[in-house]
Amino acid sequence: MIIGIFADSHDHLDNIRRAVSVFNEANCELVVFAGDLVSSFAVPPLRQLKCKVIACFGDNEGNKPGVIAGMRIIGTIGEPPFGFKTKDGRKILLTHMDRTLRGLDGEFDAAIYAHTHKPSITHDEQGRLFINPGETSGWSHNRPSVALLDTNTMEAKIVWLNPTNASAQVIPGESEDYHDEVLH
Repeated sequence: MIIGIFADSHDHLDNIRRAVSVFNEANCELVVFAGDLVSSFAVPPLRQLKCKVIACFGDNEGNKPGVIAGMRIIGTIGEPPFGFKTKDGRKILLTHMDRTLRGLDGEFDAAIYAHTHKPSITHDEQGRLFINPGETSGWSHNRPSVALLDTNTMEAKIVWLNPTNASAQVIPGESEDYHDEVLH
């Protein structure tokens, strides 16, 4: 199962559309959002996804009632942290702030978080996967990104969003191998 992961979109509609395109091209069966959509007008581009969305709120949501109403059409949204099980049995923990994960002893296969706006894929001592997809908006670091997770192999990779079209691209200054490499 391929899961698309994004966060910190902060109302950047063009990059939300780019993320949707990446997820649809990757044939994602689920998309997970780790907070800071911000406004309800950021939800309609997500209606183009070919799968459901599971989302959590971040710390900068401006219109929670509007976001909740819009998300009902495409999936679910809740207060973090919370967990869910994928259809292939993987246990995923979702939150916005990584500090809610510190010292967590619960049983899960992967934790998805955001807030820092910096992409990261790591494992802890127990072999659990931790994924921060970076910022979809690109507002803070001018490097918009999303992540893809293959739950069969439990391998994840960061995908940089292309500013000139709807596809992913290699950002100048990075090697092509970096973007094809599976980070784990």
